[in-house]
Amino acid sequence: MRSLKERFAVFGPGILMATAAIGGSHLVSSTQAGALFGTQLIWLIVVVNLLKYPFFKYAVEYTSQTAHTVVEGYYNNYRFGFKIFVLLNIFAAIVNTAGVLLLTASLLSYSLPFTIGIESLSFLLLTTCLAILLLGHYKILDITSKWVMIILTLSTVSALIIAMINGAAHPSPQTPISPYDLALLGFLVALMGWMPAPIEISAINSSWLKTKISKQTLSHQQIMLDFKVGYFVTLGLAVVFCLLGMLMQYGQNNPVELAGVAFSKQLIDMYANTIGEWARWLIAGVAFLCMFGTTITVLDGYSRVLSESLQLLRPSKTKKYYLGILLLQALLAMLVVLFFKADLKNMLMFAMSSAFVTTPVFAWMNLGLVKGEIFSRQSVVVKVLTKLGLIYLIGFALLFIFWRLAN
Repeated sequence: MRSLKERFAVFGPGILMATAAIGGSHLVSSTQAGALFGTQLIWLIVVVNLLKYPFFKYAVEYTSQTAHTVVEGYYNNYRFGFKIFVLLNIFAAIVNTAGVLLLTASLLSYSLPFTIGIESLSFLLLTTCLAILLLGHYKILDITSKWVMIILTLSTVSALIIAMINGAAHPSPQTPISPYDLALLGFLVALMGWMPAPIEISAINSSWLKTKISKQTLSHQQIMLDFKVGYFVTLGLAVVFCLLGMLMQYGQNNPVELAGVAFSKQLIDMYANTIGEWARWLIAGVAFLCMFGTTITVLDGYSRVLSESLQLLRPSKTKKYYLGILLLQALLAMLVVLFFKADLKNMLMFAMSSAFVTTPVFAWMNLGLVKGEIFSRQSVVVKVLTKLGLIYLIGFALLFIFWRLAN
């Protein structure tokens, strides 16, 4: 019989992916969905996660069965798609890192007993993340993500139980706002595009998996267990955050802030005012754990994938691309925080929109990598979700393009 430590060691890439996903999409978008529309969008959150599930799963299946990453699969089978993938990841690596770094620093500033500038906090957090990655690399990242996810899950569920015991903080509005107005399509796209994460994150998960199996022998069943636990914990926490937003903010008189940094402060203040000042530290801690885990995994994940992409384009025996790309990514993200902070919201919206529009392309590419024997072994449910998922992704991408052109 395996010890608890041995069972714990099986988990890794799936938990890392969950840690990367539970950031802006959960803390901000899911909670805003509950704060603005109550329980009206919970079904959409669940359905979107389920419809994207096969395409994340195929990336894991591909690496598990072939020992190659999805990036290698793109390069060998879809050269044009591979180039689009690299370009999008270069932009996303910088903008997303800056976005999560700024939000993490803002959350930390609420908890400190003294005042320190957001830019200085961002630099300190960035330095801490780089130290963890450079000193321990994958091993420490692996261990850190597991503990962050355990503490995050327990504290978030505890916060929900407390909120449910206390009941809704405000009476439901007599005339609820409908989220299905065409004018709100931008909000829905942001919610769906990064729920649980952009599909190109599956390539990062694939890269983490290849690193994991190069250091530890794992069966296919163990690999899939890690992925499924990470994915469905992510789905569950998305619903929890939506319920938290509904219980704490739905029906309030003050308008809900839509900017991530302003909204996170509003959420923490709302908890403190409704449950008690002591709850400020619980919610601030939950939010900070959310974003710190996302920051460190985003730093490592994008650097890892871009390093691998550059290695395929320009093979080098030294393989020092990771370190250089990691430091360059961190530097450029810090420069965005320092000099382009005011434009970051627009940059993030562009990143979200680009991710949403290109999602059908990467979903199709992931499916193409497992065509044949691997696909034939999939369950009927997964095959049905694949067809429905492609219809949904293509349909909403076209609708969004039409909406943007019309506006």
